[in-house]
Amino acid sequence: MTPFRIPVAPRSIQKDNPIKFLLDTEAVDCLAHNIGLVHSAFDGHSFKSLALTNIAALGIMDRSAHIAAALKATLPAKFSEATDILLSTLTPPNVHTERLGLSVFFYLPHTRFIADYGRDPQHNAGEDPFDTAMRAQYELTRRFTAEFSIRPFLMHDFERTLNQLTLWLNDADPHVRRLCSEGCRPRLPWGARIPQLIKDPRPTLPILEALKNDPSLYVRRSVANHLGDIAKDHPALAFEVCERWLTNADKDLKWVIRHAVRHPAKQGNAQARAIRLAAGGK
Repeated sequence: MTPFRIPVAPRSIQKDNPIKFLLDTEAVDCLAHNIGLVHSAFDGHSFKSLALTNIAALGIMDRSAHIAAALKATLPAKFSEATDILLSTLTPPNVHTERLGLSVFFYLPHTRFIADYGRDPQHNAGEDPFDTAMRAQYELTRRFTAEFSIRPFLMHDFERTLNQLTLWLNDADPHVRRLCSEGCRPRLPWGARIPQLIKDPRPTLPILEALKNDPSLYVRRSVANHLGDIAKDHPALAFEVCERWLTNADKDLKWVIRHAVRHPAKQGNAQARAIRLAAGGK
């Protein structure tokens, strides 16, 4: 049994319990406990004081940044050393892809730490932190998701980050394969938009091609949502992809196609409605 703790959390968002409370005193206590088990020099008291000061008014994304800043102040200054400590506290990877509950949000500050401090060599004694950051993204997406934390890297170092996602396309873990699509969605909900991909989404099309027949619905749903993002800004391109995929499409791929064009179809777009009909929809 792992000695590391994560907070108890509901399986879904509760009406009277805002999601921001997933990152509250219990989460900070668990994080301090876990780090203390692997890093004897860690000042857990200072970390908890910094992490909880002025946190009450913050939403969940701002709380993750606030806690990440407290980690930065209390872990070793070198990014790679601090990241090694954080990675050594991780619980085992998720086996399932559905009904994971909200406890996985415990790792949102971990991903924010990588996003905020893993792009600038000044946080890593002048050494390029990219490989360390990508190793962390890989491990964290298997416990939570790195779809938010990979996006600053795409905006900061597009070609190298997109190449890294491409290298993960055949990974055995569906959480990693999903990241390849979800992480570079042009208009990811809750995530920063990627202006380069909103302007020209074609660089991600090879990723969607590689994953469109993935054995995991978890991954295929991301492909559909990614293509749906493209349809918002470049409907002709998205419809062209869908029509090409319709050739010899099995039932799983037809579901991806229907899901990808559902919004323009609801809005009355004739081409989108025709594609849905051809893919077995209404």
